[in-house]
Amino acid sequence: MATAAVGHCSARFLDPESTKCYATTLPVSSRQSVHLFHQRYPLFSLSMNGCQGDLRIPVGTIETRTFAAVPTPALAMDRLNSAISELKFDPPPFTSGIIRLQVPIQQQIEAIDWLHAQHQLLPRCFFSGRSQSSSSDLLFIDSTNGNGHTSGGHNLVSVAGVGSAVFFRHLHPFSIEDWRSIKRFLSKNCPLIRAYGAIRFDARASISSEWEAFGSFYFMVPQVEFDELEGGSMLAITVAWDDALSWTWGRAIDKLQATMGQVSSIVVKLRREFPKTFILSNNHIPSKMSWDLSVKRALQIINRSNSALTKVVLARSSRFVTSTDIDPITWLACLQVEGENAYQFCLQPPDAPAFIGNTPERLFHRKWLSICSEALAGTRARGGSKFLDHQIEHDLLSSPKDHLEFSIVRESIRRRLEAVCNTVLVEPKKAIRKLPRVQHLYAKLAGRLRSEDDEFDILSSLHPSPAVCGFPTEEARLLIAETEMFDRGMYAGPVGWFGGGESEFAVGIRSALVGKGLGALIYAGTGIVEGSDVCLEWDELELKTSQFTKLIKLEVPCS
Repeated sequence: MATAAVGHCSARFLDPESTKCYATTLPVSSRQSVHLFHQRYPLFSLSMNGCQGDLRIPVGTIETRTFAAVPTPALAMDRLNSAISELKFDPPPFTSGIIRLQVPIQQQIEAIDWLHAQHQLLPRCFFSGRSQSSSSDLLFIDSTNGNGHTSGGHNLVSVAGVGSAVFFRHLHPFSIEDWRSIKRFLSKNCPLIRAYGAIRFDARASISSEWEAFGSFYFMVPQVEFDELEGGSMLAITVAWDDALSWTWGRAIDKLQATMGQVSSIVVKLRREFPKTFILSNNHIPSKMSWDLSVKRALQIINRSNSALTKVVLARSSRFVTSTDIDPITWLACLQVEGENAYQFCLQPPDAPAFIGNTPERLFHRKWLSICSEALAGTRARGGSKFLDHQIEHDLLSSPKDHLEFSIVRESIRRRLEAVCNTVLVEPKKAIRKLPRVQHLYAKLAGRLRSEDDEFDILSSLHPSPAVCGFPTEEARLLIAETEMFDRGMYAGPVGWFGGGESEFAVGIRSALVGKGLGALIYAGTGIVEGSDVCLEWDELELKTSQFTKLIKLEVPCS
């Protein structure tokens, strides 16, 4: 078989000649105690829980090995299976580590098609960037990766993964120790080793049964990963081990082989058509009557002369029970048709429903010292004609109520970025972002970080933003907790990935929880500010959920 190169230069992985790379061996420092995983969530048979690791002892080696490109996924599978067999009898001389083996494929295959072919192998994840180039959104471009090496683009379109080489989950709120647990398995020299996952909107709220398997946060480094690239594809496997966690190299390799034995190399183009099904029942929490009362109460609090609250985002959970189970990957593929300038995502732990979404809102994207975020608020439908669409756009731009809501979001994000950045630019100050079914007020914010180690501070500062919670944050969060009679779970929380020198998180809105026996729980929210019209807020919820509900027939089948 072909010899793999070991390395950090995945920016050049499509070039068979440029595979001269190196392994990274990290030093060892003093120990530190960490929280143990809660006993009600046992370790998965395919994974180790990275939250149990000793944070002050970096893993022994972090490597990426790139093979020569092949024409098909089947040949990529063969090459990786051979490589695993060789690794099994030639283990690395480290008690812990993470190694990624990757094979470029000389055809572009959509990652969501590959994921659908894996027959619901769990856990699984999917993340697709927006159609716009991420780098174009960074107003501050850092041309080096911090080690003097020129940084190149990976040309990633979307990523799908199954199995977990290592996962991270806990009941307590996501903390800096948890972030360090994840960071322990990442390296700037191996930028495609990434942890994909999500964090609850409010970790202090009680976890309902449908969200239980996600914990307060859930991240996974996939065992088997399919990368859709611009003009090509790539199949990769990742093995992670740590003897201190009783997860040895041998056990990790055995579990990787077991997962590979279930992976299909046959990928068929997924039809972007939702199969016929019927809604047997649907139930909104809150009901229309309770919603109106909640909005009126929120407005009363906002309008009090002594109230600090200027905005609160109230949400609705809508359960749809259908005549047949909804396949979340098929549903997500149908949403991709409307996915221009939006992120698509799927996260599904073992024995759990799938959290899927088609969100237009970025929380932040960081690459080295450059960071960008955005403000998104105010919602209108698209017009049926160019003239009507322009009229609706003008109405949104000139609306005092929507301007107030948008300004609260934009200025809050600006202040939060200024806490970790030397400079913050806001450009444009206010514009329109048009999506296939809706349009929003929009502004882009970008800055230069004081330190790359501020990443946890960025995440904890930007979430929750006024776009999904309100302002001031704590007053809005308390009102949400008092008002909403359902668990938001990961809805409106951060969803995305951590990498060695780069990370990106979207806001988990326009989302749903889908599972066998559960049907679908579809979530939507609206911002309530002074001047909000009670009669219009419910209509906005319907507009935001329509991208999901339009795919399901509303009539009940005849008996």
